[in-house]
Amino acid sequence: MTMATKTANVLARVEPEVKEEAESILNQLGIPASVVINMLYKQIIMTKGIPFSLTLHKAPTAVDEMSKDEFDSMMAKGLAQAKANESRPASDVLSDIRNNIKEWTK
Repeated sequence: MTMATKTANVLARVEPEVKEEAESILNQLGIPASVVINMLYKQIIMTKGIPFSLTLHKAPTAVDEMSKDEFDSMMAKGLAQAKANESRPASDVLSDIRNNIKEWTK
């Protein structure tokens, strides 16, 4: 069995801290970075894609961080505002939502 000749180079720019931390771990494992890169490339070929999940995490909302009492209080306040006709135009609310989405996806 013959080993493939490794003659191609890969040039990648990474943050110095990330490189240092990753290489420290690889050194402890006794695995050169070039072996890990080669393994990743082989997995990409084998899976015909990135061999791990790439997803956007759901952005937390204020509601996610509220207790039941805080949520109930917020809803009561909103109901009181609606009864007192203290509202905003839907176009303003939608504009705020769009701006928040832009901020979350930066």
